Amino acid sequence: MGASAKDQIALMARYHVWATDRLLAAVAPIPDAPYREPCGLFFGSIHGTLNHLLLTDAEIWYPRFAEGRSPSLPLDAELERDRAKLAERLKAATAQWPGYIGSLDDAALAGDLRYTMTTGQPRMMPMSGTLLHVFNHATHHRGQITAAITSLGYEFEALDLAYMIVAENG
Repeated sequence: MGASAKDQIALMARYHVWATDRLLAAVAPIPDAPYREPCGLFFGSIHGTLNHLLLTDAEIWYPRFAEGRSPSLPLDAELERDRAKLAERLKAATAQWPGYIGSLDDAALAGDLRYTMTTGQPRMMPMSGTLLHVFNHATHHRGQITAAITSLGYEFEALDLAYMIVAENG
C-alpha cells in the first residue's frame, strides 16, 4: 500500500529542514563579499536568496497556513542583514513545518487554503498541493544557491531527497 498524502507531505517537510541545514553548512565558509555579491540569482546574491527563503517560510506561507493571516511584504525584503542570525532564523522557520504538518488531519489536507496574495488579491488553492508548493519553491531556490556555491569554487554535500531517505533508513 502506498504512502498517504500526509505521509508524502511530511516527508517533504522533513526534507525541507534537512536540505536547509545542509545548505547553510555549505554557505557558512563563503567569505562575506562573494556571499553578498550579485551572482545572477533571482534575488541577486546568496544572501538575498536566503532572505527570500526566510521571508517566504516565516512571514508569508507559514502565517497563511498556521495562523490564517496573509502578510503583505515585498518578495525581496531583507529580513535579516546579519548572516548568523539569518541562518538561525531560517533554521527555526523550516523547523516549524513538520509539527504543523503533523497537526493536520485528512479533512484539512483535502480542503482548501484561502489567503490573500502579496498583491492584495484573494486566492484559494488546494491545501495539499499548496503545501507541496512551499517545499518545492524552497528546493528551487536551494538549487540556485548550490549553483552559485559551485561557481565560487566551493563544495557541498548533495541535497537530493534520496540522500535524506537513505540516511533516515540506514
